[in-house]
Order: sequence, then C-alpha cells, then structure tokens
Amino acid sequence: MDGKAQYPHRRWNPLRQAWVMVSPHRTQRPWQGEVGQTAARSAITYDPACYLCPDNQRAGGAVNPKYDSVFSFVNDYAALLPDLPAESEAQPSLHASPLLRGEPARGFCKVLCFHPDHSLTLARMTQPETRRVVDAWTSEYDELSTLDWIQYVQIFENRGAMMGASNPHPHCQIWSTGFIPDEPAAEIAAQREHLDRTGRCLLCSYLATERASGERVVVENDHFAVVVPWWAVWPFEVLLLSKRHLGALP
Repeated sequence: MDGKAQYPHRRWNPLRQAWVMVSPHRTQRPWQGEVGQTAARSAITYDPACYLCPDNQRAGGAVNPKYDSVFSFVNDYAALLPDLPAESEAQPSLHASPLLRGEPARGFCKVLCFHPDHSLTLARMTQPETRRVVDAWTSEYDELSTLDWIQYVQIFENRGAMMGASNPHPHCQIWSTGFIPDEPAAEIAAQREHLDRTGRCLLCSYLATERASGERVVVENDHFAVVVPWWAVWPFEVLLLSKRHLGALP
C-alpha cells in the first residue's frame, strides 16, 4: 500500500457517492477493551426450549410442523406489517414542524429455518442441504414479488449473539418492503449513473481493479469474489460480488 495511505485520509465510496474517513494509524493504539470469544459449536441437535425446532411451540403460540428440511413462516414479531390501521395514515400530520417528518411503512417479514438440526450452521450443512436453502430463498423471493405493493426483498442472517441473533437455530430473516431502503436505493442510483457516464458496469470495473492488485481479495471462485472494499467502514467488512450480471435470485 502507498505509504501516504498510512495517514488519515478520505476514501471515495462510488456506490454511496460519499466520502469515508480512514485513520489507519489508530490500529497501533493499545487495546484493553473487550475481546470476543470464539463461540463453541452446539452439540444439541434438538432443543425442547427452542421456538424454531420442529414440533415446538413458538413464542407467539403457533406450533411448528415436524419439518425435515427447510421451513418458513410469517414472523410472529414482525418489524413491519402488511396491513396498517387507518389512523397510521394521519400520524405524520400530528407533528407541527416540517422537520419532524414521518410516513407509514408497510412490509412483510418472514423467517426461514435452514434445517431441523439445532446444532448446525449454514457453513456446516452439506451441499444438497445448502442448495435447498438457496432454492427456498428463490421461492420466497418469487412469491413475495407477486405482491404488487412490494418494491424490495432483503434476505439476511444475523449470526451469533454479538450480531443480535435471538436464537442460535440455523435460520434467516426475509424482509419485503413497500419501499426501497436508502442503502440499496443510493447504490442503484450510483451504478446507473456510472453506466450512463462510462458505458461500463461499476462493480465489474471495481472487481477488475481489486483483482489486479490482489491486496484486498479474500477469496474467489468461478462465480463470486469476496473483497474488503476500499471504502470499508467497519473493522470486519467484505463485499460479495457476482461475476455474472444477475439482478435477482430467480
């Protein structure tokens, strides 16, 4: 790396059209804070207290089927709801100041269990088992896309207590929303602007740059590449890039 990059500087994030402050010299400071412990693998294949294990009662009262593969259901404590009460439409007008803006937000939230075995993680599953999960993601995406008011579907996993996961059972969240969230909206706009201006795909050009240097490439195969983005904000951050132009899971 250029020696000048070892001093405080800003890096341009072309996806967000924003500068990121970088202070590399701070990595030399002494650390006396918390050190995370490596999570031990669970040996319990079935937990009678787990609300995601087969045949168990969930926190909301519903009982899971005795599933033997993937299993999805509408989140019992969803962050977003598909149907909002009529009074929610008037809520923003309760504030007199134009600086206190708000609007109703509709959405549909689901949970997808990857496997009935409580002890597994996605990384420890077999290839056929993992394929069933990816197929289930695609099926859920297709189904939610048929709702004419849905504009965005996000499939994600919070793994581990440190990341806020409330249950260790192998599962993910599927949030579909009646709006495009700010982060992907900004990135879509940036990619369209780059394509209009240069005639080239922003992410393809960026991946070519990273592969040429090799400095931030974590791993790659014929289909994907994982890099630490030049504009990384977090101490541990990677960008997963498809090598084909695929706009959606289907």
